[in-house]
Amino acid sequence: MKVTFADIQKARELLKNVISSTEMSHSISASKLIHTDIYFKFENTQRTGSFKFRGAYNKIANLTADEKARGVVASSAGNHAQGVALSATLAGVKATIVMPENASISKASATRAYGAEVVLKGEIYDEAFEYAQKLEKECGYTFVHPYQDPFVIAGQGTIGIEILEKVPDLDTVIVPIGGGGLISGIALAVKSINPKVRVIGVQSDRSPGMAHLFKKEPLVPNSMKRAATIADGIAIKNPSQVMYENFISKYVDEVVTVSDDEIAEAIVFLMERAKTVAEGSGAAAMAAVMSRSLNLGKKCCVIISGGNIDLNIVSKIIDRGQILRGRLCELSVVVDDLPGNLSRLTQAIAAQKANILEVRHDRVSKGLSLRETRIDFVLETSSIEHVEKIKRALEETGAKVVKGTER
Repeated sequence: MKVTFADIQKARELLKNVISSTEMSHSISASKLIHTDIYFKFENTQRTGSFKFRGAYNKIANLTADEKARGVVASSAGNHAQGVALSATLAGVKATIVMPENASISKASATRAYGAEVVLKGEIYDEAFEYAQKLEKECGYTFVHPYQDPFVIAGQGTIGIEILEKVPDLDTVIVPIGGGGLISGIALAVKSINPKVRVIGVQSDRSPGMAHLFKKEPLVPNSMKRAATIADGIAIKNPSQVMYENFISKYVDEVVTVSDDEIAEAIVFLMERAKTVAEGSGAAAMAAVMSRSLNLGKKCCVIISGGNIDLNIVSKIIDRGQILRGRLCELSVVVDDLPGNLSRLTQAIAAQKANILEVRHDRVSKGLSLRETRIDFVLETSSIEHVEKIKRALEETGAKVVKGTER
């Protein structure tokens, strides 16, 4: 499979009046945190909420008249589905999208709203993918692959051109990796314009296949049906050798992995300081910048690739991110079950300027004597150091701290 810079330039001309011109702006907050000039490319504000619209539209627009008449089929758990659905509708092409049966209700509804027929099939993405290929053969549809397609890669690569037009002297670009279509297109584009720009890919540590390929480490067989991660958009079970050999091994300088906790912390940072909503995969690049020692140079662009976050887990992610930053903590203490002890504890907490959100008493747990009680606090705090001060203040009252969760 071959994609050239000329293909990306052609895609850019085709897309210029269709896609949103997403903002790329300098972040003072992130720059101070990382000690490098950080620029965000906000693809979470792209039409359909992610970069996927670029590649999908470029693919469908380049179909022959006969292929358009027969319609397209795709498989996706979310963002690619919406990108293909809207692209097909704009091109007047029938689209059938196969999604796993456990796909987000909101994403399935959005895909239908963009004009596609949604078929729910299979427990995981791989089974939806197989059924989509079956429909391709049986119905004569054209399959729109989420990443392993020259037109899709060229469409995603237009982001690379836009980045360097905004900041020509960029040193580094950080890109999430799922199947590899986004990083392949961006890396090809930026290396064609300026070979000195470093391209760093980021994967979830729950699905690190491409990272293993890049580092020439043995691939560990994955017996899990699905990767339990908040970065579901980049949770690809088996990495593509085609994408690795043709693009990632040639144009990418480094690949790192990040944890769900690190992604949660990045999501909270982006909400609080960049005033933007990113999904798990969309925040992976920022997670790497915040939690890894990377050679970023003086100017770095972080791709915020998508914003289609499931509202059902937003509060959990915010709580997790706040805990990691020391802004929220759970403390458990054991004291004698005597009048006035709770008052002394709350006064100690108040003296440290912490806000008590919840209090729970436990007098019956195993390990407690008949004269002891365990008291659990949920506190609003300002930092990890603040939590440690509160622990010391509680111990000075005679309480025994048995649990402190600031993780």
